[in-house]
Parts: sequence; structure tokens; C-alpha cells
Amino acid sequence: MLYYLHELDRYFTPLNIFSYITFRTLCAAATAFIFSLLYAPGLIRRLRQFNIDEQKVDERVGALNKSGKVGTPTMGGFLIIISASISTMLWSELMNLQVVLTLLTFCIMGLIGFADDYLKIKRRNGLSVKAKFLAQVVWAAIIFSFLWQDDVLRQNVQELMVPFVKYPVLNMGLIGGFLFLFFVLVGASNAVNLTDGLDGLAIGCSNSVAGAYLVLTYVAGHRIFAEEHLFVPYVPGSGELTVFCGALLGAGMGFLWFNCHPAKIFMGDTGSLALGGAIAMIAILIKQELLLVIVGGVFVIEAASVMIQSSFFKYTRKRYGEGRRIFKCAPLHHHFEFVEKERAMDENRPPELVETVIVTRFWILSIIFALIGVATLKIR
Repeated sequence: MLYYLHELDRYFTPLNIFSYITFRTLCAAATAFIFSLLYAPGLIRRLRQFNIDEQKVDERVGALNKSGKVGTPTMGGFLIIISASISTMLWSELMNLQVVLTLLTFCIMGLIGFADDYLKIKRRNGLSVKAKFLAQVVWAAIIFSFLWQDDVLRQNVQELMVPFVKYPVLNMGLIGGFLFLFFVLVGASNAVNLTDGLDGLAIGCSNSVAGAYLVLTYVAGHRIFAEEHLFVPYVPGSGELTVFCGALLGAGMGFLWFNCHPAKIFMGDTGSLALGGAIAMIAILIKQELLLVIVGGVFVIEAASVMIQSSFFKYTRKRYGEGRRIFKCAPLHHHFEFVEKERAMDENRPPELVETVIVTRFWILSIIFALIGVATLKIR
């Protein structure tokens, strides 16, 4: 909205600053962060009134502590969605199709997560796998239809880009392009969802990914950087996604303020599906989908640990009649939680520090993965 003030620079020259993506990205991040800090206390109170007596079981800490976090309100993803959306609408070019699609995906995936959270509170069972899958298929089809209308985006959505390679390696066509888009969207959203298991873990790792894609979107929207210096796909208009990434990062930092240990609020599926969907949409639009495997390395490892654990358990149960496990618990952060808990008891260390140690180490890994992902821009 404020972007359009630069059109009045002929009357007042300093207004031209609103045309700069870098300035608006910084402002979007600051706005989302400040709004989160101001809005969060009231939201926490309202959510606590709504569900404190409904949340009887803590599903986020495995078997280590079933009561320590019961009563902490969930659905805090609304704080991230509202803060980032308002800030983006305030500072970005609203007529930009890529920004609109990313914002809509952010909100729609959040609504799917909200439905799941709400049903868990009211009925103890969330949305069925089939219902989630159907909702995501429908939304992926809607996104794909919009992308297919635009000449540049239609070409991009059919091409497969691989990290370290300058040019597309495959034209996937209509069906292949849709299936790949759906796989990235669903895979990213569920990977973030699986990572949401300890205070501050998912949002801290999401912030690293948002920061990396802030750089990537700026490069993708800058013709000289993209085509002449770094040899990555140039996507006209994608620079505006940098503003969204800034808003997402600011909102994430604001949420982390209240989600760090001991958490006053959980993001729930409302936040995790929204974050994963938004990150996936950005990666799709700038043709850096496979780079998400590197940038979001922690999410990939967490999701892989669940698939490995589940597959190995089913295989051993079928072969030996008794299911066996590779990890003490999955996703992986719970495995380390069990290991560190046992080690802390043997060493007479306070067990409540275990969670903070694990989360901090995962943050470090996430930052390293994000930096590696950005560094790949120079390796072509």
C-alpha cells in the first residue's frame, strides 16, 4: 500500500524511497515484529480462555513430560499469519500476482491447520489425512491454474531447476509441473509441522529459511544479479517477495519472543502448515524448489527420521513379528530429547535444560544450512 507513495515523488522527492525493495523489506520486518509484540499478549489471553481447559494432553514432548505444558494455548500461528499479512499488504506492491498467490497460500494453509487444531480441541481428533490431502490438492490446482495464465510463470512451472546447474534440466510439462508443485507444497508444509515439537524449534528454523529466501528472492527479481552475475532464473516481479520474506521473518521473531522456552503459546498446525506453505510457494515462484532441501535441511532431516522410523518398524514387524525402532522416538528432536534426558540424569544436571540445549543446536544447524543454500548461488 505504502509502495504507491513513490508515485508522488514529483511533488516530494523523498517519497521515492518507497520504491526501493530493500527499504520496504526492512520496514516490513520491523512492522511485523512490533505488531507481534503488541498483539501477542491479548491473543494469548483470548486463546487461553478458549482452550486452556480443553488441552488435556501434551503431544509435543513425547513421553518425557505429559503435564509440564498442558494448558498452554495453541493456534498461535494466527499471530504469525496476521502480523506478516498486514505488514506485507502495508509495504508491498499489492497488484503483484506472486505476492498475492503467496499471501493466499499462507492464509489458506493456515486455515487448513486451524481446522485441524480446532477439531483436536473439540473432538480430540483433527482432520483426517484424506481431508487434509483433498484440501491441499484443491489449493494446489488453484495455484497452478493461476500460474498457467501468466506466460513467464507458465514456462517456469514446467521447468526443473537443480542447484549448481545454470539452466533447466527438464521440461516436466503440464502434468509433471502440477505434480511437482503439489509435492513441494505438501512436503514443505508437513516437514515444518513435524518439526514443531519443542519450544521455539520450528519457528527458529523457519526464521533461518525465511532469511535465506529473502536473499534468494531479491536476487531472482534483479535482472543483472540473476542473469549476468549469478546465473539463476530471473523472474520478473519476484523481488516483491523479498518484502514478504522480511515480513515473515519479523513476524517469526515476534512469535519466538513468546514461544521460546518456557513457551507461552504454541503455533499449532495453524502456524506450521502456513509457514511451510508460504516457504514452498516462494521456492516455487523463484524456481529454487530443490534448493529448499538444503536451506531447510533441518525440516528435511526431521521428516526423513519419521519416514525411516515408520518404514523400519513396519518392515521388522512384518519380517520378525515384532516392530523395532531405529530412534528412541521420532521426529528426531524427540530422540535427542530422550538421549539428553538420560545423560542429564546420569550427570545430575537439571533435566529442564535439555530442551533448550537441543533447540539451540538445531537453530545452529538451521543457520548453517541456510548459509550453505545461499552460498550455492556462487557455485554454478
